[in-house]
Amino acid sequence: MSLWNRILSAHRSGDSTGRAEVKEFFFPKPGRAFFIRMGAVALLAFIVFKFLLIPCFIEGESMMPTFPRKGFTFCWKLRYLFSEPQYGDVVIIRYSDGVYFLKRIVGVPGDEIFFRDGILFRNGKAVKEPYVHYISYWNTPRTIVKPGHYFAVGDNRSQHVRVHKFGQVRAARIAGSPLF
Repeated sequence: MSLWNRILSAHRSGDSTGRAEVKEFFFPKPGRAFFIRMGAVALLAFIVFKFLLIPCFIEGESMMPTFPRKGFTFCWKLRYLFSEPQYGDVVIIRYSDGVYFLKRIVGVPGDEIFFRDGILFRNGKAVKEPYVHYISYWNTPRTIVKPGHYFAVGDNRSQHVRVHKFGQVRAARIAGSPLF
């Protein structure tokens, strides 16, 4: 019998009622097979949560009503492995160790971005933003998005422009996109 078959059959019993199987499923005997399975699960969890998904807690109002003031999501790190962020993409930006911001891409390298009376202008043309639901009175100077950077801003523009964190962000700081 192969090692793999021995591992898979290690917990089976001869009890015909099935009660022993249920008990062994929830309370397995800590033998060799048990520790091999636990090691495989731990290794898989490490790989998934280190290299594919980052658990992210949402705290703040900058993306309301698109995302709630408090919530949870995963950052899908492979989202931009073979593509670049596009207009309207919601991205997760690495701000510092363990701190991430959830923002929307409104400008790509080379774009001229500014706000007048709360309206976003990209390359001199007003942009329709159906995801912005709150009134804004922002006025900002014209900004040219540098190469290798993106212009990111939250959907809730009712906050005063001085307290809202937005602007150019290096492409390397974009960790991925929310999974849900």
